[in-house]
Amino acid sequence: MATHKCFCDTGLQFENCCGLYLENNQKAPTALALMRSRYSAYATHNAEYLLETTYISERKYYSKAEILKWATANKWQKLEILSFTENTVEFKAYFLNSNNKPQTHYEFSTFKFENNTWFYVDGKFE
Repeated sequence: MATHKCFCDTGLQFENCCGLYLENNQKAPTALALMRSRYSAYATHNAEYLLETTYISERKYYSKAEILKWATANKWQKLEILSFTENTVEFKAYFLNSNNKPQTHYEFSTFKFENNTWFYVDGKFE
């Protein structure tokens, strides 16, 4: 794989950032790292990772096909972290939709740490 900056805008190389979780099966050490890796999963169309990192009781609300459809329909531009705590992350994800129109997805996400693993639980959207 060619070396490139990570999609989550840390400035790090992908393989030293979200690639650790998406490709090397390491567990994200914090809710913030998990959120960043989930953004990168959208950018790389990794619907399997998105489902696996969703809290088990919430997975029934998501479809791999629908996640993949949304991920591939958009061109992911930038991630902006607005705030975070131990188990929440507020962010804006910037993307171009299928008509090449700029869009912003705002979310205040909640995460849960269980069995030494962080999971996405839910988000409030704007």
